[in-house]
Amino acid sequence: MNPRYLLAAAACVLAFASAPVAAHCDTLDGPVVGAARKALDSGKVALVLVWVQKDDEAGIRQAFDRARRVRKAGGEAKELADLYFFETLVRVHRAGEGAGYTGLKPAGTVEPAVAAADQAILTGKLQPLGRLVVERMEKGLHGHFDAVTAKKKYDPDDVAAGRAYSSAYVEFVHYAERLYEAAETMAPEHLQKAPAHTH
Repeated sequence: MNPRYLLAAAACVLAFASAPVAAHCDTLDGPVVGAARKALDSGKVALVLVWVQKDDEAGIRQAFDRARRVRKAGGEAKELADLYFFETLVRVHRAGEGAGYTGLKPAGTVEPAVAAADQAILTGKLQPLGRLVVERMEKGLHGHFDAVTAKKKYDPDDVAAGRAYSSAYVEFVHYAERLYEAAETMAPEHLQKAPAHTH
């Protein structure tokens, strides 16, 4: 499977996904909280600074130091200190993306495509994610195509049937157009222009 095709297909899915669904930086098993856990345990704040904008670095360092001090008490104090830091880090990270913060989500609430993307990065293998995305994209294309072709042969005197066809036609064409435009914006020559810290 062509890597360029896989990237384009992945871009299509990301383009259709709304930010709250696609993003998993606010989940307890997401990469941001994962980095926070490692940073708190190791004392290395740099592990989380990569997830925030430079202007937010001082505030995160301060929250990190505060959490590290409190968690030394152990027990419930440690749990509360960790949660405080997770929430602070995720809120600041989300703000840097231009997204709102609605609280930490439980582990296991990640969309299949996002989980597969994380797995691809972990394993270095893109194919499983590519198959998942391409199958979803082709299912959408076939669904819209079947809908419009099923309504194509209508009685010219039946205005209601004609409207049903035109509606299905518009949906199909717009769906194909959105797929194409999403693939174009993530074509290799445009990748360097993509904004940082987006999921």
